[in-house]
Amino acid sequence: MAQDPPAETAAAGPDGRSRGSAPDTRPRAPGRGRRVLRLLITGLILACAFVAAALVWQFYVTAPWTRDGRVRVQVASVAPQVSGQITELRVADNQTVKKGDILYVIDPFDFEVSVTSAQAELDNREADLQVKRTQAARREALTTLSTSIEEKQQYAGTAKIAEAAVASAKAQLSQAKINLQRTQVRSPVNGRVTNLLLRPGDYATTGTVNIAVIDTDSFWIDGYFEETKMARIHVGDPVSAELLGYDPLIRGTVESITLGISTANATASTQGLPNVDPVYTWVRLAQRVPVRIRIDVVPNGVTLVAGMTATVSVGAPGAHRRDWLAGLRSRFSGTAVPTP
Repeated sequence: MAQDPPAETAAAGPDGRSRGSAPDTRPRAPGRGRRVLRLLITGLILACAFVAAALVWQFYVTAPWTRDGRVRVQVASVAPQVSGQITELRVADNQTVKKGDILYVIDPFDFEVSVTSAQAELDNREADLQVKRTQAARREALTTLSTSIEEKQQYAGTAKIAEAAVASAKAQLSQAKINLQRTQVRSPVNGRVTNLLLRPGDYATTGTVNIAVIDTDSFWIDGYFEETKMARIHVGDPVSAELLGYDPLIRGTVESITLGISTANATASTQGLPNVDPVYTWVRLAQRVPVRIRIDVVPNGVTLVAGMTATVSVGAPGAHRRDWLAGLRSRFSGTAVPTP
């Protein structure tokens, strides 16, 4: 048996909805203003990403800076000019020395004997010269009745030979004296003794290096820049360098740029043919070019040590960012950017 429908039904309102029904909770379509706001936010994020990418590109790719910097220095390799046993060592390892300071002393006895012997030889030659000159002068005063012209010439020649012997004796004496002075081996530069392994009693051989002195007046920095950055580096540009272990910046100037680096492909093979290495056509690694940087100002408390690594940046701070912005404007405006 069929049931009757409910007697009471909710009356429909003017909008077609029942007055007694629950409120509609379905999501409504976003309005036009909200959609525009989302587009603006998306565009702003894209613009910020573009600016960030451009700054990163400018900083890492085009700006003339490098982390591959090295502190360099000249080292004086000291070798004795005479041979002998070392009797006295007047310096210690890592000791600061001035130009002309005595580093060590070689036994001077043999050289003192040489000076005495050379002096005696010179006295002998000078006495012999005096006798020869007197004889030549006496023969020259005689007439041809007492002596012949040939005899006069012989005595004059003997005097000349004696003069040459005196000159030779003087040279030998000078050599003996300078050798005696060379027994005191001196520092050729202002600097610091390094890696000293010398000890009294060691034998010093002529021309064999046995002590090294770092020339503290010759420090410089070599910056190895990628070739893509060389167009923005010029001789005379200001440089700032930050050592790995120090915060203060070292100020300097670009002194010179190397005009050649080694090329592996220029090496001939065993058969004399060119040895060409294969490369990837879609990847090209930029070569690094050494740039010599003269150090102008070293901050207080910074100790330069040869071999230290440094981050080197060429140009005044912010100059390359301004150049990059000017280049970006010129691309859109079509105007040329003046080159430095």
